[in-house]
Amino acid sequence: MANANLTNAKRAKNDEFYTQFSDIQKEIEAYLEYDKNTFKGKVVYCNCDDPFESNFFRYFVLNFKRLGLKSLITTSYKPSPVANTQLGLFGDDKTLEPAKGRPKVTANKFIINEVGDVDGDGSFTLADIAEQLKANKNNEWAPLEGDGDFRSEECVELLKRSDIVVTNPPFSLIREYVKQIFDYNKKFLIIGTLSAITYKEIFPLIKENKLWLGHGFHAGNAYFATPNARGDFASGVYDANTGLVKFRNCHWFTNLDHGRRHQELPLMTVEDNLKFNKKMQGKTTYDRYDNYDAIEVPFTNTIPSDYDGIMGVPISFLDKYNPDQFEIIGMCENEDLYKQKTRVYTSAECKQAYLDKFGKRGTYDLNASGVIIRNGLREKVYQRILIKHKKK
Repeated sequence: MANANLTNAKRAKNDEFYTQFSDIQKEIEAYLEYDKNTFKGKVVYCNCDDPFESNFFRYFVLNFKRLGLKSLITTSYKPSPVANTQLGLFGDDKTLEPAKGRPKVTANKFIINEVGDVDGDGSFTLADIAEQLKANKNNEWAPLEGDGDFRSEECVELLKRSDIVVTNPPFSLIREYVKQIFDYNKKFLIIGTLSAITYKEIFPLIKENKLWLGHGFHAGNAYFATPNARGDFASGVYDANTGLVKFRNCHWFTNLDHGRRHQELPLMTVEDNLKFNKKMQGKTTYDRYDNYDAIEVPFTNTIPSDYDGIMGVPISFLDKYNPDQFEIIGMCENEDLYKQKTRVYTSAECKQAYLDKFGKRGTYDLNASGVIIRNGLREKVYQRILIKHKKK
């Protein structure tokens, strides 16, 4: 059933995006800058990555010695669309003939324990890895029994052997993917959409400082290669000239520490924000929520330094979140999971608010977010995280 679910998810949405080598390199370097031994002696597992096409495999295998890896494991979900066209790892090896009743290799497993200049040309490249894998010297390669679903028994066994999981998992399965990582208590560095922050399976991990945002993509823009130029890219935009899909709402999720996470966010006082911050022009005070005991802070750079109460800030704040400077209290949401609501609106109030705002019948779901009163009307704000300054 797990394999079928993954297949269905792939069919329902174009969910296969290949991360660029430069983005992986930039992100990993941020952790090495903070702690050069982050990966030393560790087993890294890339469990959504076919070596024929994955830049995660390429990065880690080419930097195997520099990072001090103990081992690199990669598994793929399905046959690579470029298999046997790059390194030819399977093409000439008769030991991997398909078993009876099994027409083809459907997924691959690679375990790299050693790298080196095999062909003697004075440099180490992927071609050397190909030769090592063909000779099967100190490294392992084989087809998987199943189709490589990260939830399958054989992939879970490989997960148990690992220390750090690094990959770009299917966006549509992020809840299950993160749950599995925590079930097995693994370090991780993965890519997900910012909307995943609001999921009730993930936000509590952020609140408890068990998961946080990584260093991030340049200017907040992520560009992925895709084997399919057609399909539903959700909020991504495909560029036919580059062959890349652009996302503005993607980020790295991790529990590995990095320096940016501990940089203090420079702030102005309430008075100075109202006087000098262009984004607060025309305001004489911060709005207060009608349904939370908190003030509305519409932009991260308008967080006041001298306000001791609870503040509602944009989700994008998490990119600047310093756990030494702020405490996450909860989130403005429908279920009130964090017990912060001061009132719940009735159905009649929601209908009246819609009529007042739009001049026609309908229901304004006031309970789904923070609500401010502006010009006598109740208005919802965008998704907000509730925070407080930490006492020093």
